[in-house]
Amino acid sequence: MEFSAQQISLLLGGKITGDADRKVSDIGSIESAKEGQLTFLCDAKYLAYLPTTQASVVLMTDSIEFTGETQATLIRVENARAAMGQLLTLVAKAMNPAKQGIEQPSYISEGVTVPQDAYIGAFAYIGKNVQLGKGVQIYPHAYIGDNVQVGDNTIIYSGVKIYYNCIIGKDCILHAGAVIGADGFGFEPDANKVNHKLPQIGNVIIEDDVEIGANTCIDRATMGSTVIRRGVKLDNLIQIGHNVVVGENTVAAAQVGIAGSTKVGSNCMFGGQVGIAGHLTIGDNVKAGSQSGIDNNVDSNEMRMGTPSLPGLKFHRSNAVFRNLPELSRTVSRLEKEIAELKK
Repeated sequence: MEFSAQQISLLLGGKITGDADRKVSDIGSIESAKEGQLTFLCDAKYLAYLPTTQASVVLMTDSIEFTGETQATLIRVENARAAMGQLLTLVAKAMNPAKQGIEQPSYISEGVTVPQDAYIGAFAYIGKNVQLGKGVQIYPHAYIGDNVQVGDNTIIYSGVKIYYNCIIGKDCILHAGAVIGADGFGFEPDANKVNHKLPQIGNVIIEDDVEIGANTCIDRATMGSTVIRRGVKLDNLIQIGHNVVVGENTVAAAQVGIAGSTKVGSNCMFGGQVGIAGHLTIGDNVKAGSQSGIDNNVDSNEMRMGTPSLPGLKFHRSNAVFRNLPELSRTVSRLEKEIAELKK
């Protein structure tokens, strides 16, 4: 697909500097973009690339000042990153349009109604009493267990497994290999320390506009529901334990683990490999740096880092002391010797 700078400007409400008829058909980074490609500039630290970029069109945040020369056509917008995201969404839809129809072989239980605009890929399995919303996309080799509900326009990619009785909201995306509703990790040892499985009879509820990364696992509740609230975004390879509640618009990077029955607030941000112990309460707007280990409750608006996690400023102060431990150790040894000499 090919677009002119003028068309892009009209779409984004931008202001053009340069040739409005310049055309682009691809996207590249400002460092390596070539003729016929579009790029964006949202951070002044990349401004040095603007005079030399070979990109035909550059989306540029309007607040960034530039008085030099460039061969590229500039389109100034309020937020170049957001504008680029808007364009990428349109391009992605054009490159991968929604499919329709039922491919064979696939299995759809008797009595399940498949909306006319839905897509069921080959080798997909749809269990008994499943409810499918309008425009759902279920890719090959997906498994949808009995009594599952899937909301309108939700996309379920290849290899996703959704166990019985789980509920998936509207406009969700479940990436390949995600497992929703497997048993929670619940065992009870007897007098001989033999672990006996506790039946997990709850379900998982995923609300609207949630994205679940590849190979992420969300366990069903022992009783009640494990709940992923509206707007949550989970990266790949994340583990959500039984009876966890993740608040609205919370985001978590790869390999985060949240143990059972923990309640996470809204608008939280967790870096990669953050671990959160079970039965905790994490407030709203909490941020945790990568590899933080959280073993106690965290109040709203706190920043946590380290293992066990500390408030951000305290962590940095402790880390500064840690880096100086060898020198401090030598100083203590020297002082001990001096004191010993004085005592003679």
